[in-house]
Amino acid sequence: MFSSIITFSSCSKAAIGLADPIKSDTLVEVKPVNDPKVALTQGFYLDNWQPKNFIAPSFIEEIAPTVTTNTVTVDASEIITKIPSPMFGHNANTWMGTFVDSPSLITDVKNLTPNIIRWPAGSGSNVYFWNAAPFQNGNRQTPSPDYLKTWGIPDQFMDKSGVKVDTKFFFGKTNDNWRASLENYYDLLKLTNSKGSICINYGFARYGTSKDPVATAAKLAADWVRHDKGRTEYWEIGNENYADWETGYRIDTTKNQDGQAEYLTGKIYAKHFKVFADSMRKAAAELGVKIKIGAVLQESPTQSWQVMTTQTWNATLIPELANKADFYIVHNYVTPYNENSSAPVIINAAKELPKKMIDFVSNEVMNNGGEPKPFAFSEWNMWAKDQKQQVSNVSGLFAVIMQAESIKNKYGMSARWDLYNGWDNGNDHGLFSDGGSPDDPKMNPRPSFYHMYYFQKNIGDRMIPNTVVSTANNLASTLVAYSSSYSSGELNVTLINPSGQAQNVEIKTTNFNAGERFYWYSLKGDTDNGDFSRKVIVNGSGPKGNLVGGPSDYATLKAKSAVSKNGIKVTVPAWGSVYLVVEKK
Repeated sequence: MFSSIITFSSCSKAAIGLADPIKSDTLVEVKPVNDPKVALTQGFYLDNWQPKNFIAPSFIEEIAPTVTTNTVTVDASEIITKIPSPMFGHNANTWMGTFVDSPSLITDVKNLTPNIIRWPAGSGSNVYFWNAAPFQNGNRQTPSPDYLKTWGIPDQFMDKSGVKVDTKFFFGKTNDNWRASLENYYDLLKLTNSKGSICINYGFARYGTSKDPVATAAKLAADWVRHDKGRTEYWEIGNENYADWETGYRIDTTKNQDGQAEYLTGKIYAKHFKVFADSMRKAAAELGVKIKIGAVLQESPTQSWQVMTTQTWNATLIPELANKADFYIVHNYVTPYNENSSAPVIINAAKELPKKMIDFVSNEVMNNGGEPKPFAFSEWNMWAKDQKQQVSNVSGLFAVIMQAESIKNKYGMSARWDLYNGWDNGNDHGLFSDGGSPDDPKMNPRPSFYHMYYFQKNIGDRMIPNTVVSTANNLASTLVAYSSSYSSGELNVTLINPSGQAQNVEIKTTNFNAGERFYWYSLKGDTDNGDFSRKVIVNGSGPKGNLVGGPSDYATLKAKSAVSKNGIKVTVPAWGSVYLVVEKK
């Protein structure tokens, strides 16, 4: 087994500007670095950017190893981007309890610092009525008969096959202990110091039975803006409406009163979007607040087997939209659909997808005559299934890569799906357990939580470039590294080892002088479940007894630390990660 080593040095080779661990008294001339122009794909998501100052943690002294097999060179003379705070977002949903009845959840989410929490669901957003209470109608719950009549909501919806079905509703006014009300969501935001991103019910504009269902649905959305009273800045019009799985994709035209087509198109959505946006902006203006409203884009090259709505979505939407959206919305579940993907497939997908997607949608906007706007990557996760991949330590590595690549490729916002979902024998996107597995208590954080917690805890406020070079066994072909700097001067390096063999890394720098110490947290899986361990060990501390997840005292664990004078060197465990910060001189 190799041990990973990272080395930062405080001296320089004048000719090339690299730190030299032998002449530790020599200083590099650190030149001022200017922030780049804000990318159009980030835009206003950087408006509330704040500088970040590093505070040295309590630590346990470590002796750095001496053998290295990889070199990471960090270039502090260049800035890729300032890091938008919404890049660490998450999705909440209506079926995850009331939030406030789970103190541990509140504490963990607050510690995670998501900054943005999206609501109320994914596809459920298109059947969510924020001001409705559940009414028992036979064997299912609907809004009350008076509510249905007032707003013009049918008893049944048409699915993609043309079959009329009873659709499950989602409600904003509930008093149950198993699902959250809208006010519970607002409480969650307040208690965790988060901001909201709300996805309103666009589907209602399609299946509504009033004389003008578009205006009616837009009024419902505008009334929500009024009720919100400026608490939420970001609003999405619908969820994945380009797809045949969304309610409103196909409607019963015999119930429709404004002559809408049976099948939704991007052009129809864009026409409706402008009605929604106009109503919602007027409501915001009444309150004296500003809101941003996003439109749904189809995120990847289409295939011949996809429905025409999907295939023509962007080309018909973008011209009709006439640049009336403030931002664009994309979703992606990254790994091959419904496949039992291996760990390398999962990691490689995370490394490649964010760039591929933003390149694709940016070109779609440009080629169809649209203006560049910020991108909100408001749902992401993996499809990988059947080996408990989604609740594993590898899912944590995947999550950090997804966040880092989204920053690197200059998205404005990203939000993981989701905080809580359903066990399904481990095919569970939930960051917290629903209690479906006996060794995973309800609201227990999954391994992904710990990787994302330490990634954000240690990342700076500006991403900077780095390169990885192998010195033995070509291990650098697997090592993944991301670097950032603090406004207070320190450097951060995140190292991810997506292989079954520990790796040694030496870190060199340009335009930086290392201080006395460096600090790090080392995370790895355990020996259960092959590559997809359901446990995570942080600096040697793991979950108690036979439980899965990670250490309950993660927020108070001491960092590891070593002196920098002999170079900064750490071990990156097999299928593990290291989150490291180097002091400045």
